[in-house]
Amino acid sequence: MTTSSAVSAAEAIAIRPGEPLVGTVRVDGSKNAALPLLAAAAALSRLVHLSNVPQCQDVRTMLALLRQCGYGIARSTTNPEEVVIQPISAASEPPELADAASIRASYYLVPALLASCGQARLPWPGGCPVGERGMDLHFRVYEAFGDQVLLDSVGYHVHRAAGRTRAVEITLPFRSRGASVAAILRAVVEGCPLTLIQPNASPEVAEILAFLRGAGWDTYGDENVVSLVPPGGGEAGSLAWEVPGDKVEAVTLACAVAVTRGCAVIKGVHAADVQPAMEAFAWLGIPAHAGADTVTVQAIDTQLTGQPLRAIASLSPGGLDADFEPSLMVLALGTPGVHLFGDAINPGRHGNLIPQLARLGAAIEQLSATHCRFSGPQRLVGTRVTANDIRSGSALIVAGLTAAGVTTVKGLAQLRRGHANLPRKLRQLGADITVDVA
Repeated sequence: MTTSSAVSAAEAIAIRPGEPLVGTVRVDGSKNAALPLLAAAAALSRLVHLSNVPQCQDVRTMLALLRQCGYGIARSTTNPEEVVIQPISAASEPPELADAASIRASYYLVPALLASCGQARLPWPGGCPVGERGMDLHFRVYEAFGDQVLLDSVGYHVHRAAGRTRAVEITLPFRSRGASVAAILRAVVEGCPLTLIQPNASPEVAEILAFLRGAGWDTYGDENVVSLVPPGGGEAGSLAWEVPGDKVEAVTLACAVAVTRGCAVIKGVHAADVQPAMEAFAWLGIPAHAGADTVTVQAIDTQLTGQPLRAIASLSPGGLDADFEPSLMVLALGTPGVHLFGDAINPGRHGNLIPQLARLGAAIEQLSATHCRFSGPQRLVGTRVTANDIRSGSALIVAGLTAAGVTTVKGLAQLRRGHANLPRKLRQLGADITVDVA
């Protein structure tokens, strides 16, 4: 039998349909929450203990970048998901961070670099190839603090404003998560009050605000405004915080259970974080419930509603997270109705996923680069497909659980950027996933 470690190291895996998935599994910490929390820990300039830190590649890269910036990074010898971030003891020259080009979240490092070096020099960020996601709004945030931003063909250079900044008020033209976090962390570095109007209201931004409250900041956030007031005087001690569970991994696993008509409990995720996906399950007629720390899917002998699902990714408060959309699309392919899906937040993702699903036999009408429509249920047939980004890769694995024959998914380096070992979790639930030996 192929071991889990062999599956985790594979560059391609083979998936065969089998029995319904059943059992209990726990999600990793959230990559999307861990990356800004690591940057927030650095921006605080104090000792921070983070637990439940995922071991996916993007987080490993961020930790390596923090080391290059001069921060002390220590993993627990008994639990690699526990990380200690030690502040830089003295100002230094800005480091050359060539590896920052490999992840999107490298822009979260700017505030910490401004604190330690007075300037930040970074290459243009990389990450999943899901279309243009510009940084103009990030630069407007730094300019609101008086910083100077210089751009060139290889990256950008931010110089910290001279003198102390007073209270800052910023109105975002749209609810950018990256720009919201940039504004919050820049205020932390400056030690000044911030009013941020029309912020991103995602769980990841709420987590940063809760983290800062734990550090003594007076924070408030709702769908209209985020406000921060720095703590008063006094010595700042160490801070301990736990990274929340990965809501995207939880929804992906829930979709995998549902497409196989199984029954499982998925632990370690906040109910509110997955509520938009649970509403999609209910609309399709698939029993799923999010409790305080669990998602329960009971899809055995399900009576599907036949109602068409409209799943449009949105930055609005309570909207559907774009990272939920690919796995929900695969789930809807197996349910009756004419379904509409859209993701204008990541305009290249459909181009990554839909042609791969077509290789499996899916008939999906592309209404535009970001919107598509299809009728279900559809029958998929296994073949070789490629994971072109993290979320498309996980969706293709879910599709392989119901496709007739063998589905081989290659390009797993993309998947491991966001999930330390998603195939292993699916194997825990009974999925037939092995290393591809073809």
